[in-house]
Amino acid sequence: MAEITNEQLIARLQEKFGDQLFDIQEPYGLVTVTTTRENIIPMLQALYDDEVLQMQFLTTMCGMHFPDNKGQELGVVYHVHSLQNNIRLRIKIFFSEEDAVVPTATNLYATANWMEREAWDFYGIRFEGHPNLIRILNVEEMEVFPMRKEFPLEDQTREDKINTFFGR
Repeated sequence: MAEITNEQLIARLQEKFGDQLFDIQEPYGLVTVTTTRENIIPMLQALYDDEVLQMQFLTTMCGMHFPDNKGQELGVVYHVHSLQNNIRLRIKIFFSEEDAVVPTATNLYATANWMEREAWDFYGIRFEGHPNLIRILNVEEMEVFPMRKEFPLEDQTREDKINTFFGR
């Protein structure tokens, strides 16, 4: 099958999802869209089932923390890939720290299992319906989520590491 261009991908996305998508961009040649958590699983399923796009491989899914974005402090980014068409798509969703619950993608992509556990472990994003949402690297008794930017990277008395270089 011939490769799909970014322009064709964007046109297909707009045709299928319309106003469910916003903030469509192409940073570094990678089509990036934003949607809502209510739309993410139906969208992933539709992309998976689409006979043209065939986005059947979840390459990456991870949590994000932007503490200055009030009401949208946390997010999840999904990178899906069509091996048949050699094209990738980045999909982002954002939500508040107080309501950090997202539907699981494990029913569609087995690879989402560990990725969602990692996002839970480090960012505190709960994946509703996940079959085994427990910490993956940190101890279960841990009450904080260490990748959130409210935690300093290193001992604050060190002069060789400057948090601003790491977005903190």
